[in-house]
Amino acid sequence: MGLVMRKGMDFGELGDMEHALRAEGVGLAPISTGEASLSVGGVTVLPTATAANIADGSLKGLVVPGGAADPTGLAAVRALLDLAKTSGVPVLAFADAVALASETFGVAADAPGAVFADGKVTPLSAAEQLSSAVAAFG
Repeated sequence: MGLVMRKGMDFGELGDMEHALRAEGVGLAPISTGEASLSVGGVTVLPTATAANIADGSLKGLVVPGGAADPTGLAAVRALLDLAKTSGVPVLAFADAVALASETFGVAADAPGAVFADGKVTPLSAAEQLSSAVAAFG
């Protein structure tokens, strides 16, 4: 799955979802949203996926954490969400990214996390729901 790298990445009240996803056996490929997104805790992260990987179907899903609301980063996140929607790629969104994905997919979700797939939304309110959410990504 592609992991959208955002400055100040935040999974909200659900905690460290990046670690939890890996524990579920999910491989995460970072996708940059700009120069500011590539430094996490003083460590430089090299992107291993691009928007083209969403369009060509090589990513089974897109993980979008919350993060900084800088205009450039937000535009990149919105573009990736639009591409995921048009490509039929499920999205797992957290924190403020739930609202962004809700706008893109046209389905409301008011939860700390949510899965957007097949024109529907499945809210996530507890980390224990992650296993069933990951199953939606096939």
